[in-house]
Amino acid sequence: MQAFKYHSVVKENGTIEIPKLPLKKGQKIEVIIFPEDEAAIELMEAAESSLKFWDNPIDDEVWNNV
Repeated sequence: MQAFKYHSVVKENGTIEIPKLPLKKGQKIEVIIFPEDEAAIELMEAAESSLKFWDNPIDDEVWNNV
């Protein structure tokens, strides 16, 4: 499944704008809206900033042999 992610701001009349999509005319799509929550964004950024902890070749070798 191919996915596209765009950020937009809701206008006064409740509409949003997204860039031109690289899809064929008439292709059916599904749109899911996730309102951004500043606290959630900060938590996600904090979680993503520490992913290097899991990139450990020694740990990988030990766990692969368990």
